[in-house]
Amino acid sequence: MASELIVLALQHQFETRVLLSMKKIVASVGMIALGATSVQALDSGMVSDNGRFWSVSASLRGFYDDNINTLPNNATLPPGYYRDSWGFEVSPAIFLSFPLDQTSIGLSYVYDFKYYENKPLGQSENYDMTHVFNVAINHAFSERYQISVKDSFALGQEPDLLRAGNTYNTFQRIPGDNLRNYGVINFSAQLTPLFGLELGYANTLFKYADHTVTLDSTGNIVPSTAGLLNTMDQTVHLDGRFQIQPQTIGVIGYQFRSLTYTEDQPIGGNVLMPFTLVKSDIRNVDANYGYIGLDHNFRPDLTGSFRLGGAYNDYVNNSSQNNWSPYALVSLRYTYNPGSYFEAGFTYDFTSGNNFSVAYLNNSVTMGAYAASLYGSLHHQITGKLAGTLMVQYQNDQYYGGTLNNQSQEYFLAYIGLSYQFNPYISAEIGYDYDNVWGDIPQQNYDRNRVYLGVTASY
Repeated sequence: MASELIVLALQHQFETRVLLSMKKIVASVGMIALGATSVQALDSGMVSDNGRFWSVSASLRGFYDDNINTLPNNATLPPGYYRDSWGFEVSPAIFLSFPLDQTSIGLSYVYDFKYYENKPLGQSENYDMTHVFNVAINHAFSERYQISVKDSFALGQEPDLLRAGNTYNTFQRIPGDNLRNYGVINFSAQLTPLFGLELGYANTLFKYADHTVTLDSTGNIVPSTAGLLNTMDQTVHLDGRFQIQPQTIGVIGYQFRSLTYTEDQPIGGNVLMPFTLVKSDIRNVDANYGYIGLDHNFRPDLTGSFRLGGAYNDYVNNSSQNNWSPYALVSLRYTYNPGSYFEAGFTYDFTSGNNFSVAYLNNSVTMGAYAASLYGSLHHQITGKLAGTLMVQYQNDQYYGGTLNNQSQEYFLAYIGLSYQFNPYISAEIGYDYDNVWGDIPQQNYDRNRVYLGVTASY
């Protein structure tokens, strides 16, 4: 996760620059409720942009990974394969920012080349390449009406990179050119000093490179990663926002979500009994959410928000498994010193999961998993040049349907890193992260330790 965290940090830097470029736009009446997160992004941006609309950086790191294939701890490997590897990676990046009077445009691209001494399973080469593109456009029609458009495209292998939010669809490393694209459009309107609306659309696309369907020794389908996880996830939301107090906004909202599995492949059943075969689209679901919430500024450096509600899940090709489920989203951010902040949050929602089964006796299949994710991160400026980062996350997936019904899979990750800024152009980093997967799903429990040491040049 070390390089993936660096990519995410660079992405955060990109988003910060976009926010900085909005400084010419006058805030609307209801903008106070956007919270200290946006304020912090404005305050913790670049120390100096030197008047340029562009900047570049390049990182060189060495690493050690004791489980490059995220294999179970008790796995018996074929001859010639190794579970651990030394290696190095090179990661250049470029950032562009175009601030206009009422519009800001930001672009970024991060490339990462990672070489392994021991070739990972499922690859023809000893190296990986990842690509991350980001674009953000913000426009203020007036003080009361604003729109934002963001898109993030990633091509890679690690689960840290191939996620669109705080929830993982899979905890395993997947070889190949796997694609994730996340795009969102939000329009906000402050209709009166005390009431506003927000209308948004989000689209998440997953396309995995593994399309190979295999059979076990008894003829049961072993689905491909594409069959299980290739999806088009679309959501539309409409929120009413009420100014309850100067620092508090109440929210009443509705969201429609359509999750479509796009790979037309069998993912379950037995080839000796063709009538048992099921395809990926059996898991297509339309969900209707209702929720209430609050956005609150406790003080200028401390903000929090929550959304609580539920969803009715309509499985359009398998209505016998329609159900209700809870929904929750909680976040908190505290900026306690310049360059130092703490973030924490919790989410509960439906996710695809990378496991599937069929229970023939009650005609039930695994529709997905309900994921509870708890996370926290701390960035502390120890001295003027030395900074530390700590991040932890726990996720519990409880599967719904099939023989996996009510079985769980749990994931824990922890990361700690230090960076030292020698001068405005050169910094050094050292980091360690730990991953652990355990639970009821057989042959998927593993742990993983990774360390890295590197240097970054920026201009």
